[in-house]
Amino acid sequence: MRISTGQMFQQSTNSILEKQSATNSIMGQISSGKRVETAGDDPVAAIAIDNLKQKNTLVEQYEKNIDYATNRIGLAESKIGSTESLMDSMREQLLRGANGSLSSNERQMIADEMRASLEELLSITNSQDESGNYIFAGNKTNSQPFAFDTNGEIVYSGDSGVRKSVVASGITIATNVPGDTAFMNAPNPLGDYGVNYLSSQQGDFNLTGANITDETSHISDIYTFTFIDNGSGVDLQVTDSAGVIATSVANFDPTNSVSFNGIEVKLTGTPAAGDSFTIEPQETVSIFDSFSQAINFLESPQATSSAQNKSQLAQLLNDIDSGQNQVSTARGIAGNNLKGLESISSNHAEEKIINSSALSKLEDLDFAEAITEFEKQQLALNAISSLFSSVGSLSLFDYI
Repeated sequence: MRISTGQMFQQSTNSILEKQSATNSIMGQISSGKRVETAGDDPVAAIAIDNLKQKNTLVEQYEKNIDYATNRIGLAESKIGSTESLMDSMREQLLRGANGSLSSNERQMIADEMRASLEELLSITNSQDESGNYIFAGNKTNSQPFAFDTNGEIVYSGDSGVRKSVVASGITIATNVPGDTAFMNAPNPLGDYGVNYLSSQQGDFNLTGANITDETSHISDIYTFTFIDNGSGVDLQVTDSAGVIATSVANFDPTNSVSFNGIEVKLTGTPAAGDSFTIEPQETVSIFDSFSQAINFLESPQATSSAQNKSQLAQLLNDIDSGQNQVSTARGIAGNNLKGLESISSNHAEEKIINSSALSKLEDLDFAEAITEFEKQQLALNAISSLFSSVGSLSLFDYI
């Protein structure tokens, strides 16, 4: 077959350009260290590489969310821990102040210490993060959550909002503890009603329970319990806020509970004739109210001697214990969230290692193989160039 000079030159040029392109491509791979730089290098591998990179990007976002959540919940847990220590100290102060051997001046000094501790407790619960957000305000992070009202009582102006962060696919974790959950709404240790002991009390007794047992027949009201002398003992008469008798118990025995209007009340001790106390609906107690009442208790003239104050002290300790349990529970929730974040973070780290390993196998270059291939392509390019030079210099006049 006859080959024209033009055709020969074109074929040789195409071969040289093809080898040059292959050589340049390998040089680029060696320079970047990547086997697949574009989808054209390996379409199938390119799809897998893109998916793995997207997964790693998502994991990195989860890790950022985890860092944010860990900082927020870690700060809350630390502050709650500080309140626990402070409340333990205040409870000890109350017990020390209730010692009957102390003078009124000594009790006042302890009351002053407790008041300073209460202000410190208020300061802790109004803590802010590095951005100036109140950490115990729920969703109202721009407003101070705890403050004294006009009656001198500490009130909560935040909300019950729980902010959450997405830390894994389908998994969210709370990044805050609302102030009402941690400090305001401890369960009433008596049940559904609170008690108010009156100054006329002479007997040594305590209310141990006041629970709603029948919602259908329950009538919410303020009830007064009065013990009446019957000659051989006492009778009990329970009246509502209108003075209407709700129930009467002849020869009252404190070992038996008293039931009326869907409520069951339990007492311990021995009431005396003429004793009286009231109960009113109260589902929760506040640790702030409990300590405020404890301060008032220590400042009363007969903080340890009167029967009323003895009963009141027992109730105060029960309320404080309930508040402390609530705070401990809130700290436990924060601690569990921190453990959960740590576990999820470890899972993400392992996932990134697996993804990166798979990505390396698909994307990274085998330098030994690449250099060998580069040398082969370079040798072929040199051979074609040399052959083209030899063939291109041929002339019919060389044979004449």
